[in-house]
Amino acid sequence: MDAHATPTDWQPRIEAVWADETLTPGEVVTRISVLASELGPTDPRGPFELGGAHDSAGDEAAAALHYERAIELGLSGSARAELDIQYGSTLRNLGRHDEAVAVLARHVGDTERDPALGAAPEAFLALALHSAGRSDEALAVALEALIPTVPRYQRSLRGYASALRTAGAAPGRHPSPGTGSGPGPGTLPA
Repeated sequence: MDAHATPTDWQPRIEAVWADETLTPGEVVTRISVLASELGPTDPRGPFELGGAHDSAGDEAAAALHYERAIELGLSGSARAELDIQYGSTLRNLGRHDEAVAVLARHVGDTERDPALGAAPEAFLALALHSAGRSDEALAVALEALIPTVPRYQRSLRGYASALRTAGAAPGRHPSPGTGSGPGPGTLPA
């Protein structure tokens, strides 16, 4: 096997490191670094996994550099969607809120995304929007992510989310709860 061939057991070994709850964050970084070194320098999976290891260890600055390298190298598919969630969260933690929103918003409403992601893109987008000072929009995103899981009141929740987006566009305006638990979204105060 050449020096940069991917062993057939590489991904399971990566997964084993992530699953080992006895490892300290530093040990995870070390083990992932060793495994990433088995890949060629143009394989985006190494920087992606290293980004995650540094992220988990609380070193967001290093994580961001590795995530950016994985993007440059063309990471794609479900791994890219995972990277975007992790990278968006890292950007938020670094105070780069607008960049975080831009990265995460790409996956909201993506009908072909990996079902294993669930509502993770929306959850992290809501956090980024909140950190960016866009709390009404953040709550709207969170509500919209919940709507498919709520058997009743979907129309009301859609109305509230819409009202929150309108309120977010008009500073100082917040949706009122309306009256009762009827189907309407309530009204915005004048």
